[in-house]
Amino acid sequence: MTRGTIPDKWSMRVLWLCAIGSAVGLYMVAVERQMQNREKMMAEMGSLESSGGSSEDV
Repeated sequence: MTRGTIPDKWSMRVLWLCAIGSAVGLYMVAVERQMQNREKMMAEMGSLESSGGSSEDV
């Protein structure tokens, strides 16, 4: 029987699946952090505009 070829093929598929899953997970985390940073920046801009002062130190 060709016992070595099937597990090698499946292990490569599992490896690629894990790699793609990790890449998608990292991408989702990056997008989430970017959205949070954008919301924080907008909130800071809003608080600066509402205070009326153009202070340089944030």
